[in-house]
Amino acid sequence: MILYLAHHGEAVGPDVDARRPLSPHGRTAVERLAGDAAARGAKPAVVWHSGKLRAKQTAEAFWRACNALAEMAAVRDLQPDDPPQWFADRLRGETRDVLVAGHFPHLPRLLSLLTRRDEAEAPFPPHGVVALVTDDEGDTWSELWRLGVSG
Repeated sequence: MILYLAHHGEAVGPDVDARRPLSPHGRTAVERLAGDAAARGAKPAVVWHSGKLRAKQTAEAFWRACNALAEMAAVRDLQPDDPPQWFADRLRGETRDVLVAGHFPHLPRLLSLLTRRDEAEAPFPPHGVVALVTDDEGDTWSELWRLGVSG
């Protein structure tokens, strides 16, 4: 099972729009990043997001680029301050490849928990994506690759 952790793209400030959609630069960067992930073979069967607009827009870009036949839904346990263990528990026994579009500080904490590495040792790329793999139903995870946003 492969898990793709994607930090939402750059969003506009709450003073511009309280819903915080992706900025034009953020949308372009996410589309480029999703294309790069697809070129690396990313093809999730499921795309989950937090329900916040910027995460949903990021999820949609990956869904379009990587697998438009994937199931896509907003799910619980992906809010910025949710304990990462909640989502790690949800992944136990999951057999489908999953892409998650979420937020800081949740994603760096989840990455650290799954890989058993300190956040400072392998920092999550802001507005980037990290691919992890498990072959033991989520007991242990290792990093396959990571992509960051440039420009």
